[in-house]
Amino acid sequence: MIGKLTGRLEYRAADHVLINVRGVGYIVYCSDRTMAALPGVGEAVSVYTDMVVREDLMQLYGFLSLVEKEWHRLLCSVQGVGAKVSLAILSALGPDGVSRAIALGDWASVKAAKGVGPKTAQRIVLDLKDKAPGVMAMGGTVAEAMDGPALDVVELTEPAPKPKRAPAPASGSAAASAGALSALANLGYGPSDAASAVAEAAASQPDAGEADLIRAALRLLAPKG
Repeated sequence: MIGKLTGRLEYRAADHVLINVRGVGYIVYCSDRTMAALPGVGEAVSVYTDMVVREDLMQLYGFLSLVEKEWHRLLCSVQGVGAKVSLAILSALGPDGVSRAIALGDWASVKAAKGVGPKTAQRIVLDLKDKAPGVMAMGGTVAEAMDGPALDVVELTEPAPKPKRAPAPASGSAAASAGALSALANLGYGPSDAASAVAEAAASQPDAGEADLIRAALRLLAPKG
């Protein structure tokens, strides 16, 4: 199983790229947001990957963060959701947006993705709501992983300069949310309640740091009246 690729980007198409790793070219499909964040042709690149193997298909999907990769895996586990629909949802919302929508039960945001109907959106939220706290707590990016050993991935590398740092636009938000979730857990709040509060706080303050998210989440969790 290929969990991570590091090499040079040789070709870009509308929905996939070709990454050269030691002379072997890997075709990797990505969401629109990930495609936009990848470097230019000829530059070093590193992506987490998920491989789908069937009798008639062997395909790689690429992600700039562990959060995005994990959401893709979980979305594809929902009945009626395949890789194409998962990438459409990640393209529309981004990994942080998916975390917020699932944590808040906001199926209308999920339905906004291309090819997702109301029943499918509701099923996604219902099936994955309990998974949101764990995914939000991850907050890892490829750029961070390049400074240390990879975690639970198979890495194919070539002797080349480190990739230019091009994390997904919301990676800072993911790290702040992960830190806020950890702090709330240490204070004794349940995972679902903490995830919903952090998601709501992050939605209202997209650029907030960890400390600001903790304060905002605590206000939301405080007893009313």
